[in-house]
Amino acid sequence: MRLFLASLTILLFASCTKPQNDSPSTTPNQLDTAMNTTEKALVVVFSATGNTRGVAQHLASAIGADFFELKPAQPYTTADLDWTDKKSRSSVEMNDPSCRPAIVEMPANLDSYSIVYVGFPIWWYREPSIIDTFVESNAEALDGKTIVPFATSGGSGMGTSSENLQALAPKAKVVEGRRFRVGVTAEELADWAKQF
Repeated sequence: MRLFLASLTILLFASCTKPQNDSPSTTPNQLDTAMNTTEKALVVVFSATGNTRGVAQHLASAIGADFFELKPAQPYTTADLDWTDKKSRSSVEMNDPSCRPAIVEMPANLDSYSIVYVGFPIWWYREPSIIDTFVESNAEALDGKTIVPFATSGGSGMGTSSENLQALAPKAKVVEGRRFRVGVTAEELADWAKQF
């Protein structure tokens, strides 16, 4: 009986010890595949005054994304941005749902990204019409991608922005957007972006 217990103890001990082979449990190909599952991201922004650009640059830097700024073919002047003037350019554009302001250049190779963060200031409780130009013009290239809207505003929320963008790119997955204050930190942005 003692011999049986001794043999059982040795057998149990041997099965619980680490094997002498220190090779990793995954092969190099498995490791490469696991590393390549990181999704490539692009941060696209329109910023009339520079506030949203700053947040977008912090976001791109914090998450290691590429950055692209949309520039209107006709730059906005201070008078154009006067929301109290119903005849100002921005007021006229925002009152016309079909308005699509021209953009100087679109980002190249949208098909190489799986996530596209789209940043803008809130105008009249939604995204500016120039963002509609970008999304609608690139709807096919955005098929199957995740679009993450984000915005800056003095106090307004995202309004109907996410729904509007989803309607313009119906085959993309547009998630609920978020408004940030101008002084948001890179750490806060990185924490928020982890969910995508």
